[in-house]
Amino acid sequence: MTTPPHTADEGAELLPVATAARTRAALRTLVRPDRGLALTGIGVLVAATVVGLLVQPLLGRIVDIVADGRPAGDLTLPVVLLIAVAAVQGVTTTLGLTRVARLGETVLARLREQFVERALNLPADRLERAGSGDLTARVTGDVARVTEAVRSALPEMARSVLAIGLTLGALALLDVRFLLAALLAVPVQLLTARWYVRRAVTLYADQRVANGAQQQQLLETIGGAVTVRGHRLEERHTERGADRSRKAVDLTMRSVNLVLGFYGRLHIAEYIGLAAVLIAGFWLVRDGAVSIGTATAAALYFHSLFGPVNAALVLLDDAQSAAAGLARLVGVTDLAEQPEPKPGKPEAAGKPEAGEPEPAGKPAAGKTTPGKAAPASVPRQRVASPEAAVSVHAVSHAYGPGRPVLHEVSLTLAPGEHVALVGASGAGKSTLARIVAGVQQPTAGTVTGLTAGTVTAPAGPGGPSVVLVTQEVHVFTGTLADDLRLARPDATDDDLRAALATVDALDWAAALPDGLATVVGEGGHRLDAARAQQLALARLVLADPALAVLDEATAEAGSAGARALERSAGAALTGRTALVVAHRLTQAVAADRVVVLEAGRVVESGPHEMLRDADGPYAALWRAWSGSRAAPHP
Repeated sequence: MTTPPHTADEGAELLPVATAARTRAALRTLVRPDRGLALTGIGVLVAATVVGLLVQPLLGRIVDIVADGRPAGDLTLPVVLLIAVAAVQGVTTTLGLTRVARLGETVLARLREQFVERALNLPADRLERAGSGDLTARVTGDVARVTEAVRSALPEMARSVLAIGLTLGALALLDVRFLLAALLAVPVQLLTARWYVRRAVTLYADQRVANGAQQQQLLETIGGAVTVRGHRLEERHTERGADRSRKAVDLTMRSVNLVLGFYGRLHIAEYIGLAAVLIAGFWLVRDGAVSIGTATAAALYFHSLFGPVNAALVLLDDAQSAAAGLARLVGVTDLAEQPEPKPGKPEAAGKPEAGEPEPAGKPAAGKTTPGKAAPASVPRQRVASPEAAVSVHAVSHAYGPGRPVLHEVSLTLAPGEHVALVGASGAGKSTLARIVAGVQQPTAGTVTGLTAGTVTAPAGPGGPSVVLVTQEVHVFTGTLADDLRLARPDATDDDLRAALATVDALDWAAALPDGLATVVGEGGHRLDAARAQQLALARLVLADPALAVLDEATAEAGSAGARALERSAGAALTGRTALVVAHRLTQAVAADRVVVLEAGRVVESGPHEMLRDADGPYAALWRAWSGSRAAPHP
């Protein structure tokens, strides 16, 4: 269960945060596979703590020997035992902390993998509503805070809690009145812990949200620096950044003051407890109930509690901060686990209603069609078939209340047809492309055909049913061959070369220092925008989808390489159904059909020549783009 998502200013809906109960349940789930390691580590730490508790009675024994005026030789045995205790405690403590640390690192690795896996599956529109800063803050700051707590706080907390419990038991064994005296400090400590926790939970959660909002503002300002300068918005964005920074700093200073008050109250508890134990020892020694050595051991026991008690309470600071971070991480993983709402009718998109037969010639939702095997040196090309058809029916979408993007759009892609989407910026082209690709769910309407249950990785011998290529391609760090094999892990080097040749990229790939073995991406050989796009198109060829969706996939090439990259895209789309968001109208000329969007509605549809001569919206776009706009009619 998660709490309702925070809503930042300017309408951003931050990702949800898990409740405390859900966070604890998630933590138990993470630890469950390593219960044996946890029990062993705690058992060894218990043994180490028990051995360490022998130090105080041995020191008390030495005090009694001196107080009784006994020979110096009587000190030999206690001293030897002290050395042995120190050695055994050191070894067992090291072993116990090692196992607890291994448990923490294992759980941490599992948490990271789970978070990354599920964050990658979040709906695109949900991330857009939250903003990239919120997710970035969780990936960086929250993961780092949990990591720090697991590596330092968890072992220390385990040892401190054991030391506190066993030391109080040892005080009771000396004399129960020593235990009662020591417990006078507990009310102050409990009130201090309660006072701190009640304030820290909300404060640290607010601090994480403020840091996320600050990071979001920085990302928006830096990422859109050109636009900010172009519209002379520097002062406004600077002020927004300053406001969010001031809020983050204010929350940080409140947390510092909270910690200072926390420490001050702990010192009062220590004074009360130690004074009570010393007074009890004085009375008991005066009455002959205990020896001076026993009273000394009791005082040393309580003094030895200063470290564990303070450590345990101080670690509440790290624990609360880590708990806030963990709740934010669990909130994301829970959001990814929740089924996405189905548009339109309750039935899944592309699936017939109850009692209705499957349409002939079409696969059920989520299925893919195996492609035919080809020689290893040639990429598999899919022959157009009725199974590649896609139908969009009355699809609408909005990114929030009052922010509609698409209005009851209907569109059908015939088998093997290449359709170009054109329109002004903000017309809804990219949104429609993502919905057809299956990476985003529409608010209303249905998409039937291969996109129902779309997969983004090879699913069987036929590969994925649909692949989306956008202008924001990424060159992954590793060899060029590994980067290509992300689309088809079983591809041979000949398959990779054939895919590169298909998109006219083999020449420059072969000219790299180590050919396919050249390391590319961050820290490796840098590829320019045009080559990175060709690499993405080569992955499309290797994946061999029945449907390809290109969302301005050639936009980053610039004017010089635009035509070459468009030829590469055309070759990659050969033999498959394609939907292309066209940023250059030369792509519309090459398409079988052009669909014009205006304000989220289809206003024209037909071949390029027909629409160009119809003197409608497309003709106006064509005249404006080609630089031959006719004089407007009266």
